[in-house]
Amino acid sequence: MFVSLILAKIQAYFRYRATVNELSALSDRELSDFGIARFEIETVARQAAAA
Repeated sequence: MFVSLILAKIQAYFRYRATVNELSALSDRELSDFGIARFEIETVARQAAAA
C-alpha cells in the first residue's frame, strides 16, 4: 500500500515534468491558442498531473 502511494507520486511527478517541458517548448502564440499564459504553465501542469 505504501509502495503504491510512492509509485503514484513518482508517476504524477513525471507527468508534471513532461507537461511543463511540452508547454515550455511552445511559443507564446501557441500557448495563447490554448488560452494559457507562460506564467500559468506550472499551474496547468500541476492540475494535469493530479488528474
